Amino acid sequence: MVGPLSDEDRRSGYRQLQAGFVALIGVSAGLISLQAEPTAFQFVGAVLGGIVLGAVLVAYLYGSS
Repeated sequence: MVGPLSDEDRRSGYRQLQAGFVALIGVSAGLISLQAEPTAFQFVGAVLGGIVLGAVLVAYLYGSS
């Protein structure tokens, strides 16, 4: 039988979930910018901006947990 998750396993799962949300928001920002036919610099800027925004959103939603 499978027992409950340890605290370390739970924290690891939360970190992976948070990283997935940040990556999803960053990639989404890049894909949205493709509709405006950006230069490579603008595309990278949109992805990085999305990653920063995603990190801020995850920090706000999850707090210090």
